[in-house]
This record gives sequence, structure tokens and C-alpha cells, in this order.
Amino acid sequence: MAANVQDVIMLVGDSLTQRGWEQGGFAQLLSERYVRKLDVINRGLGGYQTDWAIPVCEQIFAKQHEQHHVPQVKLLTIWYGANDAAPAPSPQHVPRDRYKENLSHLIQMVKSPTSAYYSPETRIILITPPPVNTKQWDIPESPRVFETTRLYAEAVKEVGEKENVPVADIWTPMFDGAGRSEEGCEKYLNDGLHLNSDGYNVRANLNSDLQACSPSRSKIVFKAIVDIVERVYPELDPTEEHGVRMQSVFVPCVFFEFISASKDADAFMRSWNEVNVQNPRPSLVKRKTQL
Repeated sequence: MAANVQDVIMLVGDSLTQRGWEQGGFAQLLSERYVRKLDVINRGLGGYQTDWAIPVCEQIFAKQHEQHHVPQVKLLTIWYGANDAAPAPSPQHVPRDRYKENLSHLIQMVKSPTSAYYSPETRIILITPPPVNTKQWDIPESPRVFETTRLYAEAVKEVGEKENVPVADIWTPMFDGAGRSEEGCEKYLNDGLHLNSDGYNVRANLNSDLQACSPSRSKIVFKAIVDIVERVYPELDPTEEHGVRMQSVFVPCVFFEFISASKDADAFMRSWNEVNVQNPRPSLVKRKTQL
């Protein structure tokens, strides 16, 4: 019986998204970054590909006439391809051209004014599949091909360009971090296909500047999403690094805001002043996060 208080970030995809709640996963990190501003809804479904994603998204996306009853999806990530790239005759296989059409379909469900699911407030990010390590992946009834998966990662970029949607390219920094070797990807994959904790948190070791990044800024999937938000969707930037973008739904928690922001004593006292201690109820009404 939760009330509609905070808008959301929705993550759709396969098991790579589903596992985003694991320790250090990108869903967990996004939830922490947007705490008290946006909730994170994880709709990752292990084993799924884009043919199956369309009928599922028709059920998990709110139609236009339903949207005023539910939280708005402010940011939508779409992360498929690891299963679409399975070679035929696997039931997971989706031919590359149809894979691209399916991604475009998912995007247009949200972006097209003629769509029943049109949501002009929703910003979209596509994510490429990561590399696979076929030497490590030992499931003969569900094979993978390294070069095929690379082509599907390239297909995501092609769709992003066509649909004018930003793409979080995780293939490139992961492959570079593996020394541009398929076998080297083993350190980022727990079974040749799915990311381990190092995969979700891999440092993009491309140069000394990136090596010097703090751990929280070197988590590849999370960092790719954050970078796109900062560059393309700054209105969804929850930090104050680029000016005030968003505010918490309820007035600031004194201790948290004081410690995590400026540590300015005046700001600390001002946050107390936002609550009328004698009559707190009017001060504690939910607010829009975007200013």
C-alpha cells in the first residue's frame, strides 16, 4: 500500500540487469545516488531477449491514461543483447536486424506521441552487451560467439544514432581493460557471460587519469550511466556539482545533507529552519524533485 511519492528510474533488460541489485551492482549504486529523489525499479528478467521484452514492456510500462496514477519514469535504461546474440537455433536467438528493430520499437513505445505508452518526461539510455569469453562459457546447449556479441554491441550504437538516444558503451572499456583479449575478459565474468563484482566495478584502465579515479567513479556500467546523465540529461543530475539540479522529495535530512554536501555550518542550520518545529506538518509535504 505504498503511496505515489517519488518518481522512478526503471531498468529493463536480461539477467545483467536483474543482477544489478547484487553488491556493487549498478542498480544498487543508482539507488544510493538517487536516494530520497528517485526510486529504482529493476525489471531485469534473466534469459530474456528483445522479442520477449516487447510484450513484457507492454505490461510494465504505464499507458498514457494510467500515468497520472503512478510514479513517472524519469530515466529508462534498456539493456538487452547478451541473449539475442545466441546463435540459431537457440530459442534466445534474435537476428541482428530484428534485434535493432526491437530496440527501436521499445524506444518508440516511450518516445512516439502516437504510442499508447508515450511518456515525454522519460529519458532513455541504451546499454551495449559486454564481451563474452567463450573459453569460459561452458554450456553447449546455449552457446555464444565472441565476434557475434561484438556485432550486437555495435548494433546498439547504430540504433542509438538512428533514434537519437545516448548509448552507454560498456563493451569497449571492458575489452580494453582485459587487454583486448577474449580470454582476458575472464577476470570480469563469473561464467563467461555474466558480470562478476569486478565486471560491475571494473576500472576502465585506459590511461593514468582513469587509473587515478576513485573506486566510486570507476564502476563501468554505473559510471557510463552517470556520465550520460551529466552530459545529456543534466536535469536528472542529483548532485550539486553542476549547479542545483534536483532536490529531495522531503526537506533535507539535517545530518545526511550536512555530512554529504558542503559541511557548511550555516547550511546545517538552514536545513533545520526548513521545518517548523512547533507545527511541522505543513513543512513535511512532498516536493517535486526537479527544480
